[in-house]
Amino acid sequence: MMMVNGVRYHIEQCGNGFPALLLHGFTGDFTTWAPFCEQWGRHSKLIVPDIIGHGKTEAPEDVHRYSIEAAAVDLKYLIDFLGIEKVDLVGYSMGGRLALTFAILYPERVSSLILESSSPGLQSKDAREQRRISDRKLADFIREQGIESFVDYWEEIPLFTTMKRLPLEIRETIRQQRLRNNPTGLVNSLLGMGTGSQPSWWDELTKLTCEVLLITGKEDEKFSAIAAKMMKSLKHGNWIEVANVGHAIHVEDSEKFGTIISDFLCRNKQN
Repeated sequence: MMMVNGVRYHIEQCGNGFPALLLHGFTGDFTTWAPFCEQWGRHSKLIVPDIIGHGKTEAPEDVHRYSIEAAAVDLKYLIDFLGIEKVDLVGYSMGGRLALTFAILYPERVSSLILESSSPGLQSKDAREQRRISDRKLADFIREQGIESFVDYWEEIPLFTTMKRLPLEIRETIRQQRLRNNPTGLVNSLLGMGTGSQPSWWDELTKLTCEVLLITGKEDEKFSAIAAKMMKSLKHGNWIEVANVGHAIHVEDSEKFGTIISDFLCRNKQN
């Protein structure tokens, strides 16, 4: 555990090489990336935190502590404490939005940026307000119905339809991991770090000077469309669309995903 701006963070590390900071998605934790430790650890030193409110990291009551900018400040503190000047950043979904936020706020600290099924947020004020309303309803659902009912609901949303093809054992492992989260942490993550609460970074994409890799599943039409739009603004953008998978590529085709990341990180260091 590491104290970061008054919050105890759980952080795992493995591997050797250039530092890579790995950020899981909403309801996830550090175990998201455990299957890739051996492969990526051959070329990178992996730094794997549980994001605020998730896993074994503390879940403070103050919702302001969960803003995406505050979470990015925590990451900066974390790598400062570890004596790391620059990192490769890998983020999935919510973790991708946090990774992008960090890259925009601290561009000098980022060597390359890899975003799996993620976005720069919502462009219009009205869209952000509508999303905040829906996130508040979901937060109320967790408070009133409890985490088990919420996970039942979350497993059934259209975004994760393709995950039903996974073996029952894998789906049950993911379910049990989600259930271990602190309800307060999930509620405050929705309210503080949700897509409606974060700033829109669309206009900032043109300012990114690092290499950026976008990865989406071909069957995740929403995030593939977002990636196609992002590519128009990125100076050094790359986009890989993976066939026969949806939102959670790292689970649905872990072998392909692991190879894509390894190839990109190694190639980026050779250039």
